[in-house]
Amino acid sequence: MQGKRIVLGVSGGIAAYKVADLASKLAQAGAIVDVIMTAGAQKFITPLTFQAITKRPVRTDIYADWLGEDTGHVGLARNADLIVIAPATANTIARLALGLSDDLLCAVYLSTRAPVLIVPAMESGMFLHPATQGHLETLRSRGAIVMQPGEGHLASGATGIGRLPEVEEIIPAIRHILGANGPLAGKKVVVTAGGTQEPLDPVRFIGNGSSGKMGYAIAEEAYYAGANVTLITGAASVPVPPGVTLVRVGTAREMEKAVGEAIEGADALVMAAAVADYAPLEVSQQKIKKTGDTLNIALGRNPDILMNLASRELPGLVRIGFAAETQDLIDNARRKLEKKKLDMIIANDAVASIGTNSSILTLIHRDGKVEELPPMDKRDSARLIIERLAGLIRLKEAEEKASK
Repeated sequence: MQGKRIVLGVSGGIAAYKVADLASKLAQAGAIVDVIMTAGAQKFITPLTFQAITKRPVRTDIYADWLGEDTGHVGLARNADLIVIAPATANTIARLALGLSDDLLCAVYLSTRAPVLIVPAMESGMFLHPATQGHLETLRSRGAIVMQPGEGHLASGATGIGRLPEVEEIIPAIRHILGANGPLAGKKVVVTAGGTQEPLDPVRFIGNGSSGKMGYAIAEEAYYAGANVTLITGAASVPVPPGVTLVRVGTAREMEKAVGEAIEGADALVMAAAVADYAPLEVSQQKIKKTGDTLNIALGRNPDILMNLASRELPGLVRIGFAAETQDLIDNARRKLEKKKLDMIIANDAVASIGTNSSILTLIHRDGKVEELPPMDKRDSARLIIERLAGLIRLKEAEEKASK
């Protein structure tokens, strides 16, 4: 969000105080936040609060003097990358839908051609009233994006729908809207993550220490870059990223089936999952009892998902794999890149990376280029991987165009 201009319209509801945290998070992410407060909003929280957070003037009056490059509601509307209205009360929603323009927020809304995100917050009865629902449908039909309010305890003491969504939900929605014209806009990306689990009996399995953090971060960053993302996940210990189509699997064979279905029509596959190489040949239907000092289990090879895909005709599909190794990292990764016909492989030290928050990665490209990355947080690694993925998609599209 660095450098993005966001107009944050705050209307008069008790949830206005929560929006101060939203403004703070946006400013911390590098956005330029211009706050507009309605008269009602100023009954709940002062303009000084938002000014201190954003380090910018807070706008409250359509008739106020404007200095320098500012040109009133027209300038705010023209320069905005996104308009966010939170909380959007029933009154404000009605005024927007009716096209009224006698306050600054409504005038900016009517003047802008930027995307608009409306975040309703009000009592359940007001939200569910046909008038409010009709106004929201009108706004949707005109291109606005409307978030669904949360359910739970309301200011009146009642319980129901109408709570302002949590800031942790609003921020991803904002990032996705800003990424609608991003480097992966309109692309379909399939990501695998987490560890597979191969059952021994009804209560035990063979697994690994994968947390899913890297794959989940890649899926989330792809979503923020504008992609339609399918996340196929084994066992993981992190929250599900926003906006993705989630497919849960248990075993390697289940993951192979899910991948085969998901890549139809896809532009890219990123295999970040820790897939078990072997599985028990026989699975006991009952819990295995202790019968001696040792237990011998016969294992058979699991399918190598990327290797099996290497023989399939999948024009236009960019394929990225991971190589988690404990020795001969680069040499082993190069061999996998060639055997599996990948566009790029990401080599990582299994001991240093699996289950941790950081990673030390080396990106090896199909043309032989090698990028050794410094130690970094997995979120930063994922962002860089998505940048490379976008470049690989453009390259593959150019190659296909040239071959026709």
